[in-house]
Formats: sequence, C-alpha cells, structure tokens
Amino acid sequence: MSAAPDVVWKNGKFGQTSRRDAWWLSPTLVFLGFSAFIVYSTWAAFQNQYYTFGPYISPFYSPELFGSSSHALFGPKPHWLPGFLPYSPAFLILWIPGLFRLTCYYYRGAYYKSFWADPPACAVGEPRKSYLGERSFPLIMQNYHRYFLRLSYIVWFSLVYDAIVSFRFPSGFGIGVGSLVLTINVILLGGYVFGCHAFRHLIGGTFDSISEHPIRHKLYNAVSFLNSKHKNWAWASLFWVGFSDIYIRLCAMGIWHDWRLF
Repeated sequence: MSAAPDVVWKNGKFGQTSRRDAWWLSPTLVFLGFSAFIVYSTWAAFQNQYYTFGPYISPFYSPELFGSSSHALFGPKPHWLPGFLPYSPAFLILWIPGLFRLTCYYYRGAYYKSFWADPPACAVGEPRKSYLGERSFPLIMQNYHRYFLRLSYIVWFSLVYDAIVSFRFPSGFGIGVGSLVLTINVILLGGYVFGCHAFRHLIGGTFDSISEHPIRHKLYNAVSFLNSKHKNWAWASLFWVGFSDIYIRLCAMGIWHDWRLF
C-alpha cells in the first residue's frame, strides 16, 4: 500500500497523482514569483537610467564599474566596447548574483518543480521518464555554485559600502527612507549568502571532528542557524533587492519622495 504513490510518480501520466492536497499551489507561486522577478530585473538592467538618487544606487547596478553616475569606479563606458551593442552597468554585475541564485541548492529544487515539472511535486506524474542528473550539460553547471558564492562576497561587500554611503548627504550625516531600504537589503542578502549550504561546508564541512576547532565550531553553528531558514532568506532577499531598485528608480523619476528621517 505504501508503494502506490511511488508507482504513480514513475509510471503515471503528467500531473497524475493520488494526492488530495493542493500540491500544485507551491510550484505555481514559485513560478509566478520567479517569473515576475526575472522579467522586472531584465527590464531594469536594460534601462541604464534612474538607478541612482543622491547617495543611493540600485543593487542591480552595484558595484558600478563603468557608468555615467558619480558612483562609477572607473569612469564612463570604455571606448573599446562595441557601440552597436546595448550597454548598461548592470550587465557587468547581475550575472554574478544571478548565477549564484540559479545554482543555489534551494532554488534549483524550487525551479525544477515549478518550471520543469521534474517532478512538479512528490508523488505526482512528470512529463519525462528519464533522468540525467547533474553530470551533463547544462545541469553540470550547478557544480560551480561554490565559485559563484565567492564572487557574491565581492558584490555583497560592495552593497555594504553602498548602505554606509547612503547615510552621507550633502549636508552631512542623515537618515533617509532609502538609507533604511539599502541597509535592510544588505542584512537580508547577508542572511542568504552566509547561510548558503556551500558556505556552511566551507566553514566546517572539511573537518572530521569540528568540535576540535572551537572558533570554527561556533561559526559553523551560526551558519547552520542561518541555513535552517535558507528558504526564507532566499525569498526575502529576492523580494527586497527588487524593491530596492524600484524605490530608487521611482525616487529618481520624481514619482516617490525620499523622506528624511534625520
């Protein structure tokens, strides 16, 4: 009797299942959430405008390596870049957090279900009968997650710097709503990045007995605490990084007013 759901999963038609709960709800919400973020972030990256406002810079564009704003580290767009190609400072940066999230252990399980229906849920029939795993292209790219993690550290520290700069106004130290938006952004992203499964392994997974290394043991426990809520950090940070761009964009367009709290 207990083997019945397994039979359905292997041999049943797509979507066939004996489950009576709303199994389709979670993959549907994930599909809608991912799709909305991908569409918006792609559109925002191509705009190449309204991504800064005063001391604020959108996290989609930071660090701004080459650009037209005062935040650009190396000046305007290089002359050696082909003029016929569309350019935006976001193109040089977004691939790092994008690939980090794409190869994330939580996200890959989420979009396997919601986009590829592989399977759409436990004990639910899927549209294919074979499984190649992550040993061939393109899924073998998932194995590079730990490298994208290291690159994400650079982006995260850049966003920390942006959050600090967001309190520096022409009149001196101040606190605007945008300052709080960017500060919350780095906190949520920090919880996500430093609660990563790969980071947890990097901290203590290489030891046979981590208890013999007291400092690393404490760090491992801290990372494990973040990791226990990895799904929550992943979604909260995804939503807030998008909201941060929206906030700065609408302030720059004059649609929203950035209230100074101090």
